[in-house]
Amino acid sequence: MSPGILLAVLAAAFLHALWNAMIKVGSSRVGAMVILSIVEVPIGLAVAMTRPWPAPEAWKWVIAAGCTHFAYKFFLTYAYDRGDLSRVYPLARGAAPMVVALVGSFVLADRITGMQYAAIAMLGAGILLMARGVFTGDENRRMIPFALGSACATATYTMFDGIGARVSGDAVGYVAWVFVADGLIFTTGMLALKGRAVLPPKGRAWAMGALASAASYGAYAVSIWAMTRAPIAVVAALRETSILFAVLIGWLWFGERMTREKAVAAMMIIGGVILMRV
Repeated sequence: MSPGILLAVLAAAFLHALWNAMIKVGSSRVGAMVILSIVEVPIGLAVAMTRPWPAPEAWKWVIAAGCTHFAYKFFLTYAYDRGDLSRVYPLARGAAPMVVALVGSFVLADRITGMQYAAIAMLGAGILLMARGVFTGDENRRMIPFALGSACATATYTMFDGIGARVSGDAVGYVAWVFVADGLIFTTGMLALKGRAVLPPKGRAWAMGALASAASYGAYAVSIWAMTRAPIAVVAALRETSILFAVLIGWLWFGERMTREKAVAAMMIIGGVILMRV
């Protein structure tokens, strides 16, 4: 992986942690996620209209990714209703690279080196340590199934997106159409489940949701582009350094506790990133 791709993926990781923090702001996480999804549609269409039409074989991956994103957002939203950003995020995002690496070794064409697997393992160990406080502290354990459900969905759409972007011929255009599918599927699904009452009436919530959607697109587009230039499992693991950014945001923005355990786990995550560059 070149230094340019490395820096781009790290920037995408920060944007991803940022939009998750924006979803945590306010009283309705479901409403904030619906707003984000609504705004995804015009953003995706605006970008898609400037790009070449995707190859025909890419459309099945667009739809598959959009459906899987629904599961990802659904589980993530309910996890945030039950836990802190600095606990939910490591569980929800951190398990995904290990799933991608293990499953990807059977279904993807990428060749992963022993050092890269060691890096993924170190990231996984740091993630598990980061989440350990759920069991040792007085935090709400009901968020664990939702966080793990989000992780499984993340692993699934990561592989769908990596393959879809490659066969589409244009990663940026592919991401734009996935945004359209994702936004339409999640918005329609949640309105059917919750009704129009799920939409927050305040303008501030809509502004925050729009900003989160823009940050989400930036994080997503850069990550998918990187997957066309580097092994999918390696990009997926590096992207999860967003965990470190989420912990810092949770500490500085939300006043969540920064314990020694969290600090050690963060250092292990950084160690995993360094191993990827060895």
